[in-house]
Amino acid sequence: MDIPLFSSYGIDYLFRWGHFLFGIVWIGLLYYFNFVQTEYFKEADPAHRSGAIQKLVPRALWWFRWGAAFTFLTGLYLLYVLHGALTYDITVGATLGTLMAINVWFIIWPNQKIVIASATQVAEGGEALPEAAGAAPKAALASRTNTLFSIPMLFFMGSSAHLPSGIVTDSMAASTASLIVVFLIILALEVNAIRGKQGPMTSVAGVIHCGLGLTAVLYACMHLL
Repeated sequence: MDIPLFSSYGIDYLFRWGHFLFGIVWIGLLYYFNFVQTEYFKEADPAHRSGAIQKLVPRALWWFRWGAAFTFLTGLYLLYVLHGALTYDITVGATLGTLMAINVWFIIWPNQKIVIASATQVAEGGEALPEAAGAAPKAALASRTNTLFSIPMLFFMGSSAHLPSGIVTDSMAASTASLIVVFLIILALEVNAIRGKQGPMTSVAGVIHCGLGLTAVLYACMHLL
């Protein structure tokens, strides 16, 4: 008896399932950090905030960074399978997701390690690490940028199957001008994530509105240019 799960289609489906599953873990924790934990830290007294940074945040960050890693790896496999039929939508969505994974592992996690180490050192009677003051804003900006990116990323991941813009190599689907503008916008926002400021993304409402606006702008550029 043929078992579809052990066919090539079944293997592809397992990677799709894994991509969804790991993505839920990753993005769910991203929204927890930005919509819940950050707002709580603004109001919490120093002792409670310090305790959470030492005991809660490291646990959440473990699931967060590995969710990001396995979402990225399963996504790479799916891109390999689809390499001959990449839609414009999936190309934009995958670019955003890749930058988000890079931000997790090379900006958010390294800086959060410094913040955690500093809080632990203070709780044990030592001095705060001098670099912690700069590390926290860097991690926060990258995290806010990932929240910004996540909204169009999820839109285009879904639209790639249900509202496709056509194969990316088809000039009717992706003009040169469209590709240049879309990726310049994304690149500018990523540069801001490294060297800029949160600006309107400081508040929860602000980052949500910016994410929805970015989705609309990218979609318009993809279809009107």
